[in-house]
Amino acid sequence: MWLRRRAPARQGTDDERAPDRAATPPPAGHGGDGPSPWVRRFAARVPPGARVLDIACGGGRHARLFAEQGCVVDAVDIDAGAGVSLAQLPGVSFLRADLEGGPWPYAGRQFEAIVVTNYLHRPLFPLLAESLAPGGTLIYETFVVGHERFGRPTNPDFLLRPRELLDAFGQLLVVLAFEEGVVSLPRPARVSRLCAVRAAGDAHLRLDAHR
Repeated sequence: MWLRRRAPARQGTDDERAPDRAATPPPAGHGGDGPSPWVRRFAARVPPGARVLDIACGGGRHARLFAEQGCVVDAVDIDAGAGVSLAQLPGVSFLRADLEGGPWPYAGRQFEAIVVTNYLHRPLFPLLAESLAPGGTLIYETFVVGHERFGRPTNPDFLLRPRELLDAFGQLLVVLAFEEGVVSLPRPARVSRLCAVRAAGDAHLRLDAHR
């Protein structure tokens, strides 16, 4: 059963590497080489030239997606090998950084979009919201409690609690869409996913953003 909170739809989830991490290679439950359909859906909100941050980028599937849209992408991962395939990709800068054991490497910077998939480190939640530019979009998708019956991760420290994304970001950002439940493709998994934007002062939220 799905728990949903959504705005009108635009048409158009890696081994445990460190605490709260679901990392490459994709676990039996979810993920794959192509972009997540959830990310694809909301990528349409992000215009060419926008600054995009891909957190725990892994093989770079979402960095590629946004670069192909004409965005300027910063991709970060603890694994230096994650940047090899991105080294020659125009519009993408890769940074090797430990997001859990080191300082936040993007202090003072803001992005029009931040993407997080198959990764969970709860202390980053407020930093992600602060790192969105006014009007910027957060696209988040990862595993939730109940996924353990499908495969890794199975440690509850690496799994979201029910509605945790909504509770974490609902007071910080404007939630456009929230879903939680079981997906069958590309592999069975129980996931939670959210798209939210940072309000731009008292401006009206545009639901008909760039497509």
